[in-house]
Amino acid sequence: MKKRNLVGLLAIGLGVSLTLAACGGGAKDSGKSGSAKGHTVAMVTDVGGVDDKSFNQSAWEGLQAWGKEHDLKKGKDGFNYLQSNSDSDFVTNLNSAVKSQFNTVLGIGYKIAPALEDVAKQNPKTNFAIIDSVVKGDNVVSVIFKDHEAAFLAGVAAAKTTETKKLGFVGGQEGEVIGRFEAGFIAGVKAVDPDIDVKVEYAGSFGDSAKGKQLAAAMYNSGIDIIYQAAGDTGNGVFSEAKDIMKADSKKKVWVIGVDRDQTEEGKYEGGNLTLASTLKGVKTAVVDISNDAMKDKFPGGETLTYGLKEDGVDLSKGQLTDDVQKAVNDYKQQIIDGKIEVPEKP
Repeated sequence: MKKRNLVGLLAIGLGVSLTLAACGGGAKDSGKSGSAKGHTVAMVTDVGGVDDKSFNQSAWEGLQAWGKEHDLKKGKDGFNYLQSNSDSDFVTNLNSAVKSQFNTVLGIGYKIAPALEDVAKQNPKTNFAIIDSVVKGDNVVSVIFKDHEAAFLAGVAAAKTTETKKLGFVGGQEGEVIGRFEAGFIAGVKAVDPDIDVKVEYAGSFGDSAKGKQLAAAMYNSGIDIIYQAAGDTGNGVFSEAKDIMKADSKKKVWVIGVDRDQTEEGKYEGGNLTLASTLKGVKTAVVDISNDAMKDKFPGGETLTYGLKEDGVDLSKGQLTDDVQKAVNDYKQQIIDGKIEVPEKP
């Protein structure tokens, strides 16, 4: 399977979409003309829904942007999403998208990969994309992100900001992808100060905000003042608990680091904002560009697209970082880009 890095793939935070370089291979026989009016795209969500304020929402925003760009409407003749409320919905939703004759079907999240691999084999004339995993197949393009690099920067920011020298990490479900977030975050913290303690907890779900709130409450009560959450909708519970603490006692300053998209909005409370920063990944832009390539009969089937700091595929938002902290983040970022720091991918 071929791999490539895409320079300047996205302008993070600005919502600017650039078109991927032309690439060969893949399922070009979609049975339609390849024009905007003749190509349809559907995405199948992971659990959490398109309003999870995180991963799924970024993908849906990308698909809506693609539809708007080409004057298409939501529905079977343009673009749509199929929501998965549990893992058991993946195969059903993928097959439903194929039966509805969508030309390109996007699987959002690594958990969908096994189901997508099976459905893609059975439907060789349909284009498939998997976000956050790798699936082999001439009609499948795989998209992975170097989340550990952005998470490293989050660790630097947290270590430079903490007043208690106690930090927390809340993950959704344990696995290779969220493991990259954990590994990068801890590496960034330890690069600044090896003596800072990092507490790690997993909720076992990406769709349990109540569990996220519970884990956050225990962490903040233990003296942790910054939590980095990589947990989808579960992470909304972390924000909820942090805001409750600030409402009860504004002098007890706590922070949350967002994930996948700029989550500044989620950190707003009366009197301020508790989103320290957010790790960003170009899910939105990847969805737009893959849809455009498929529409132009240039679908990059059989390829793995890798997005890291060097390719502007991941980053850390400015958020509420002080100038000194931002300078430190920029310095470490350049070292990673220059190859002077190799960020671990596994905890």
